[in-house]
Amino acid sequence: MANWSQLISLALFSATIRSLTPVLYPALAGIFSERSGVLNIGLEGMMLISAFAAVVGSYYSGNAWIGVLWAIAAGLLTSLIHAFMCITLKADQAIVGTGINILGIGLPSYLLLKLFGSQGISPIVNRLSKWRIPVVVDLPVIGPILGEHSPLAYIALIMVPVSWFVLFKTPFGLRLRSVGENPSAADSVGVNVYLMRYIAVMISGVLASLGGAFLSISYLAQYTRMMTAGRGFIGLAAMIFGRWNPWGALIACLIFGFADALQATAQAANVPIPPQFLLALPYILSIVTLIGAMGRANPPAYVAKPYEKA
Repeated sequence: MANWSQLISLALFSATIRSLTPVLYPALAGIFSERSGVLNIGLEGMMLISAFAAVVGSYYSGNAWIGVLWAIAAGLLTSLIHAFMCITLKADQAIVGTGINILGIGLPSYLLLKLFGSQGISPIVNRLSKWRIPVVVDLPVIGPILGEHSPLAYIALIMVPVSWFVLFKTPFGLRLRSVGENPSAADSVGVNVYLMRYIAVMISGVLASLGGAFLSISYLAQYTRMMTAGRGFIGLAAMIFGRWNPWGALIACLIFGFADALQATAQAANVPIPPQFLLALPYILSIVTLIGAMGRANPPAYVAKPYEKA
């Protein structure tokens, strides 16, 4: 007999925070990139490469934070490749992103075999310890939900208001958005369109790398093949649902995170629903929310369009 009372609990909402984190990072990453006019569907590949780099860094150094730095370096390098191909060489941005996704599948698998002698899974490595937030952890209701999580989960949540402020309340954000809406007009008033797009894509790579690092050295303590399980694409869906606004993306990520946490809790509680359906539930909800948002979503005017300086 399923214990239905186990489904809704404070632990479920705490698990929601864990589940939304690796989706929120690529959602914010996509917002920065596409606000500048560069389509970035390679976030899944960036996350996979960074997740593997985080494990390698943690394995050889014995320090999970060194692993995070390795992940950031890998994300930056991959984003620079993407930026060079799309901005400097003006290649088709969708094809470049697809190539990065393919690279994200193949390269870690090859390096796993070379470094660890394994084709699909890495050794266990040191992982990030959870942070207990003083005062908050002792609060009723709020404490069990938000009081103790991975530092990367807290950073993801903090990045929502930070991203919103940077994009909509600073001169830098105004310039970044202007090159995505009308690069010719931005160029005419002295904004370096190419530089702004490079910076935006690099920010996108750093954020995606933190999502990958969360999966491999925080959520787990090892790298497994295809461990992102489509979260980079779900992040893009959250970005569209949120209309390229960090707060809207957070709402979409909360929906996915809650559905993902709910399916895991439902399986643990032996709810009489086929496990295949429960596993698909977060993705079904993501598709439904994306379909509902498509008619109202207006992307930046020059997204995916290379800029030719006059």
